[in-house]
Amino acid sequence: MAEKILSFLFNMDTIFARWRLLFSSLCLLILSLIAAYSPPAGFNDPKSWAVDLVNPLIGNGGDSPNGSGGMIPSTAPPFAMTRWVAQTRENYVSVTPYNYTDDTIHGFQGTHQPAIWMGESAQVVVVPGAGTIQSMFERRGMRFSHDDELTTPSYYSVRLSAIEGGSILAELSATSRVGHLRFTFSDTQTPYVFLEATRGSVMGFSDPANVTYPSGSVAINPAACEISGWNPERQDFIIGPNPAERFSGYFVARFDNPFIAFGTVQNGTVRASETARDGTVLGGYVIFRRDTQTVNVRIGVSFISVEQARRNLENEIPDGTSLEQTARRTRTKWAEKLDRVRVEGGSREQLETLYTALFHTLQYPYEQDEDGMYFSGYDNKVHEGSSYTGYSIWDTFRAVWGWQILFAPERIPAMVQSMLQDYEEGGWLPMWKNIVETNIMVGTHADSLITEAVLKGIVGFDVELAYEAVHKDATVPPANDNTTEYSDRQEHVGYEVRAGLSSDYATKGWVADDVHSESASRTLGYAYDDYATSILARLLRKAEDFHFFRNRSMAVPGALFNNATGFMEARNASGAWAGPDNGWTEGDKWAYSFDVVHAIDELIALRGGKAKFVESLDEHFHGGHNDHTNEPSHHIPYLYALAEAASRGQMYVRKIAKMNYNNTVNGLSGNEDCGQMSAWFIYSALGFYPVNPVSGIYIVGSPFFDLITIDLPGASQPLHIIASGATTKPYVKSLKINGKEVHKPIIRHSQIAHGATIEFEMSEKPQAWASSTVY
Repeated sequence: MAEKILSFLFNMDTIFARWRLLFSSLCLLILSLIAAYSPPAGFNDPKSWAVDLVNPLIGNGGDSPNGSGGMIPSTAPPFAMTRWVAQTRENYVSVTPYNYTDDTIHGFQGTHQPAIWMGESAQVVVVPGAGTIQSMFERRGMRFSHDDELTTPSYYSVRLSAIEGGSILAELSATSRVGHLRFTFSDTQTPYVFLEATRGSVMGFSDPANVTYPSGSVAINPAACEISGWNPERQDFIIGPNPAERFSGYFVARFDNPFIAFGTVQNGTVRASETARDGTVLGGYVIFRRDTQTVNVRIGVSFISVEQARRNLENEIPDGTSLEQTARRTRTKWAEKLDRVRVEGGSREQLETLYTALFHTLQYPYEQDEDGMYFSGYDNKVHEGSSYTGYSIWDTFRAVWGWQILFAPERIPAMVQSMLQDYEEGGWLPMWKNIVETNIMVGTHADSLITEAVLKGIVGFDVELAYEAVHKDATVPPANDNTTEYSDRQEHVGYEVRAGLSSDYATKGWVADDVHSESASRTLGYAYDDYATSILARLLRKAEDFHFFRNRSMAVPGALFNNATGFMEARNASGAWAGPDNGWTEGDKWAYSFDVVHAIDELIALRGGKAKFVESLDEHFHGGHNDHTNEPSHHIPYLYALAEAASRGQMYVRKIAKMNYNNTVNGLSGNEDCGQMSAWFIYSALGFYPVNPVSGIYIVGSPFFDLITIDLPGASQPLHIIASGATTKPYVKSLKINGKEVHKPIIRHSQIAHGATIEFEMSEKPQAWASSTVY
C-alpha cells in the first residue's frame, strides 16, 4: 500500500509539473511575440519563442581575438556547410568576418571559418552597390547602425548607407549550401552587385602583412543571369600534414533581374563587358537598370565543382523561391530543435543565454557532403557518402559531443563515419580538422568521441574499423618522434597525433619536456585517451587490450605528480622535473593538476584524501586560479562533489555562470571553440556535467531554472528537470530520479537517455547532501 501511495504522489507531482510547464510555455509564447530578436512578418513562421530567444550577437564583441567568444551572427540551418554573415573585416586566423565594434559593412560573406583561431577556406563575398563599381575592400564599405540591423538564426537584415547617396536594405537567409540575399535600393545611383572570387589571404596570425594571393576564376553568363567561379583559398594550408592541393571552393550566383552591363574586376581595374578571367584579387560585377528597386540573388556553394554548386542551388533554393520561403525553411529547422527545450523560471537574460548556447552547440562540425558525395582533401578525390569538417576535438570532447549525442543523435553516426573516412583516406583520425587535418592542439581525443558514441549506444558505423583507428592512435607514434618537437602550428611536419609516444610515454609514462612542446598536457591527455581506448576495448570484448590500456592510463597521474609541490609537473627525458610552468597547453599547473578526469579517486589519494583535496580546490578558487576562458578548467568545480563536498561546488558553478556568461555581445568570456563554452552552460543549467565523458555518468551541480523539459529525439518520454526556486536557491538539499532518492552526486546516462523525471529540492543555504567532507 505504501508503494502505491508513493507512486500516486509521484505521478501527481509529474502532472502538476506539466501543468506548470504548459502555463510557462504560454507565457513565454506571449513574450516571444515582442521578442527583440523576432523577425518581421513574413519571416517569423513558424512561431517559435525558443528561436526568438536566440541572440546571434552573443560572443562577438571585444577588440582582441580572445576578448569574447569569437562568434559571428551568422544565418544558416543547423550544421550548415556554409554560414552567411555581414562582412565588416577581412577574416583570417584570429579575425572573424564580423565584429560588433565596426560601423561599416563591406559585403556579405559565405564563410567556412569554424573558429576565430582557425583559417578561412573557399569563402565567397557578395557586395551590393550603386554608382561606380567598388571592388576593393577598403573602398566598398558602407556605413550602418546597429539600430537598423536584425540578427536571427534564419534571417538577417541591415540598412546600409550607399556610398553615392541613398540606402540599400540588405536581407539574407540561407540553406546549408546556398545563400539567398535580397537587396532593395532606395534613392540610389544605378544598382550593381559585385562578387569577389579571390582576394589577398593573410597567412597565420602574427603578421597581417604576410599575405599570399590565391589565383581563381570568375565567369559571367548574361543569358542565364549568372556569375560563377572558384577560389582555392585555404588559409591553414601552411600547417598540418595534408596540402589538399586540389581543394577549391566553387560558386554559382543566379539573379532574378537581367543585366544591362557586366564585367570583371582585377585588383581594382574594371574590364567592362568581359565575361571571364582568371587570376588574383578578382571578381565579377553585374549592373541593373537605374529604376531597379529589388534584386534577389541565390549563391550555391560547393567543394566539388561549379556544376555541383549549380545543382546545390537548384536542389536547395530552386527558381521561384522567395526569400521568405527560404527563411521559413531554415527557421523550421531551428524550431524543430530549439522548441524541444521548454523552460520555466529565470530571467529574460538567462533564457537568451541558454537558447543562444543551444544555437551555438548545433553549428559544428559542419556538413561537407553534397548530393551524397564529398571532396576529400586527404586524397584529392570525390567519394560517395556523408562528411563533416570543423572538428575542434580538443575542446568539444569534453561536453559538446556528449550533448550532441543526447540532443542530436541522428547526426552522430555520419559524424563518426566521417572520422573513419578521414582515417581511411588520410591514415589517422582527426585532431582538429579544418577541411583536412591541421595538427592544432594535443592528444588524440577522437578516441574519446568514438568510445562515448559506442558506450551510449550509437550505431551505424563500422565499430571494428573504429577500434582499428583508435588502437593506431594509442600505439603508433608519428614520424620522427624522437627529433620533431611538434610545437603549436609548426609548419612542414607530418601528422602530430601522439607526439612523444615512442620517445618516452610508452616506456616511462610521460612525454619528455626537453623533446616535445606542451609535454605535461600531452601526458595527461594521452592518459585519458588510453582510458577511453580501454573502455572501447572492454565494450568490444578485447580483454588483453583493455587491461593494457587501463593500466597505462592509471599509471600516468602519479608519474607527473610532484609530491614536494603538490602539483602536476612536466618531466624531462632523464626523469628530472622540468619546472612548474613548463609543458602546458592553454592552462597552467593549477588547472592541469586537476585534469585527470578518468582517475579522480587516485588524484584525491595523491592529494592526501578528500579533506586535503577539498582544501586544494579551495586554494585554487580562492586564489583566482580558475580560468574558465579555457577548457582545462571547465570540469573543476564539479570535482568538489566527487570529494563529498557537493555544496561547495554548487556555489562555484553559479559564480562561474554569472561571471562568464550573459546575453550581450561580450556574453562569452572565452572563445566558443565550436560550442564548448556553451555546452558547459547548458549542462550546468540542467544541473549536471560529464566530468569524464567516457564514464557514462554525470556529476551533479546546481540547476539554474525551476523547470526544464526536453523532448529528446527518439525518447519514449520527456526529460523533466524540476528544481523549484532554483533561480534564487543554488544549493541541492535532495535529489530524486523517477521518484527514487539519490544520495550520491551521480546521474547515469542510462537513467536519462530515454527520458526521466529528475527532481531537485533546492535551498538558499549550503546543505549536507553529498557533502560529508564539509558537514
